[in-house]
Amino acid sequence: MTNIPGVRPARPHFSSGPCAKRPGWDAAQLPTSALGRSHRSSIGKTRLKDAIDRTRAVLAVPDDYLIGIVPASDTGAVEMAMWSLLGPRKVDLLAWESFGAGWVTDAVKQLKLDARTMTAGYGDIPDLSAVDPAHDVVFTWNGTTSGVRVPDADWIAADREGLTICDATSAAFAQKLDWAKLDVVTFSFQKALGGEAAHGVLILGPRAVERLESYSPPWPLPKIFRLTKGGKLIDGIFRGETINTPSMLVIEDYIDALKWAAGLGGLDALVARADENLSVLERWVAVTPWVDFLAADPAIRSNTSVCLKIVDEGVAALDEDAQRKFVKEMEALLSREEAAFDIGGYRDAPPGLRIWCGATVETSDVQALTPWLDWAFAEAKKTLS
Repeated sequence: MTNIPGVRPARPHFSSGPCAKRPGWDAAQLPTSALGRSHRSSIGKTRLKDAIDRTRAVLAVPDDYLIGIVPASDTGAVEMAMWSLLGPRKVDLLAWESFGAGWVTDAVKQLKLDARTMTAGYGDIPDLSAVDPAHDVVFTWNGTTSGVRVPDADWIAADREGLTICDATSAAFAQKLDWAKLDVVTFSFQKALGGEAAHGVLILGPRAVERLESYSPPWPLPKIFRLTKGGKLIDGIFRGETINTPSMLVIEDYIDALKWAAGLGGLDALVARADENLSVLERWVAVTPWVDFLAADPAIRSNTSVCLKIVDEGVAALDEDAQRKFVKEMEALLSREEAAFDIGGYRDAPPGLRIWCGATVETSDVQALTPWLDWAFAEAKKTLS
C-alpha cells in the first residue's frame, strides 16, 4: 500500500449539497423556543422574518428587492419563478450542466414556451453575448455539477426589456451577484452556508413584481407556486408568512449560519474564504500530472463546486463505465479512511471528482485533502495493473 498521508482533514465534509456545516457548529447551540410552535405564531413569524432580514444584510440585497422563504429548496424557488413569470416574451434558456438542462425541459416540454436554448458541454459556457435583451432569460450563475460559473453580469443589458431569472444556488454567499442585472434570484441555504435541506429562497426585484401583477399565466398554478391573489402580490410571503409549513429547526440553523457569516465580515469574507480554498486546489493541480480542472478557463471556474477530471493516460483510455468505477474506488478509499466524504462527480457529468470549497470549508482541510487525493489515485491505479 502507498504510504498513507500523516494528516487527515479535521472535517472531511466536501459534499456539494448538503454542504459542510459552519466551523464550530453544534446542534446544542441552536435556540429551541420556536420549536413545537406554529410558524404562524408571533415567535414563528419573528424568526422567519429574522432569517429574511439577515439574508438581506449578508448578501447586500437592495431594499426594494423582496426576499421570501419558499418550499422545495432551490428547485421549488426556480419553478415558482418560471411558472409564475414566463410566457409574455420569448425566452433564452442557458444550460451548461444538469440543473440548467432541467430548466430547459420545464420551459420547452412542460410550459411549451417560445424558447431559444443555448447550451455548452460540461466545463464550458455558452456564448453569453448572444442573449437577446428583449427576451426573458433563465440561467444558473454557478453550475454545481460542472464547476462552471458566469464570469460576471456584463452580458446582461442594463436597459433590457426581458426579465433575468437567475438560479444562484452554489453562488450565493460565495460569489458576488450583480443585483442591478438580476430580476429574480433563487438559492437554497443547504449549499454555501451548510444549512439543512428542503427550503429555498426566492428574491424578486421590482421588475419581477411588476410582471407578476400585470400578467396571469395561461396554465393552472399549484398552490405552492402562487405568488399573487386577485392580481396583487401576496406580500406576506416576503415577511415570513410562508406558503406552507417550514421546519423551524431548519430556520434556526439558517439563522445560526447567517450570524456566523456576519461575524466573519459578511459577504466579502465569505467570498475570500471560498477563493482561498479554490486557490489551494489550483496550486495542487498545477503540479499534479494525473488531474486537471473540468473548467479549463479560470475566468469561468467555480470557487464552490470545484470539478476535476482525471487526465492520466491509463485512466483516460478506459471507457466511461470503467472510469466511473475508478472514481468510485477512489471515493471508497477516501471515505474508509475518513479523509473525504462524497466527492464523486455528479452522475450526469463526465467521470471525475467534485470538491466543495465554499466558505464553510476550512482552507486547512483543503490543504490536508490534496495528499489524500494523490494517495487514493495511486491506490486505485494499482487495480488497473
